[in-house]
Amino acid sequence: MSQQAEDIAAAADAAVAPEEPAPREPLRVLVAEDEALIRMDLVEMLREEGYDVVGEAGDGDQAVELARELKPGLVMMDIKMPGTDGLEAATTIAQERIAPVVMLTAFSQRDLVDSARDAGAMAYLVKPFTKTDVVPAIEVAASRFAEITALENEVAGLTDRLETRKAVERAKGLLMAKKKMSEPDAFRWIQRTAMDRRTTMKHVAEAVVETFG
Repeated sequence: MSQQAEDIAAAADAAVAPEEPAPREPLRVLVAEDEALIRMDLVEMLREEGYDVVGEAGDGDQAVELARELKPGLVMMDIKMPGTDGLEAATTIAQERIAPVVMLTAFSQRDLVDSARDAGAMAYLVKPFTKTDVVPAIEVAASRFAEITALENEVAGLTDRLETRKAVERAKGLLMAKKKMSEPDAFRWIQRTAMDRRTTMKHVAEAVVETFG
């Protein structure tokens, strides 16, 4: 093991969960839902939870247009809408890496969840939902999107990206199990350690696996 790998392994052995991040600006959310009453309720729910609703859309075409224009931090989108439906709009938004998407689906449409995942959605909510459902789904989607973006920025090639993602996923699991970190904290630790030591997240992840695996 190189000296740098030994240093990373020692840091992993002594790792603790990162301190709480500094207060951040409210997450900017775009809501796309064709049923006005549901959209109004969701917007009110989001604002009560401290999110900044920056736009509202009633169909998929408008959702894509507003997403490109407003560059929100997250899009909440109904899976079934007139014109361009939510799945097609989510695919476009995901492919253009504009923002993470949380899909909204009726209970009877649960068979569409796999399609939503294939479209690039980071999380989904089944109607009717409450505030206690909304916040975790948003946080999971935002966290997953941040991870994917960070990995893509680090590694250009698809094969290398998949290998890095596998290593990071395994390292995250070990940090969660051995150091009682949350999943976002574990990823932030790997990312911060890579930056501090001027190395790659894959290198850090491999050292974590060697230490705890």
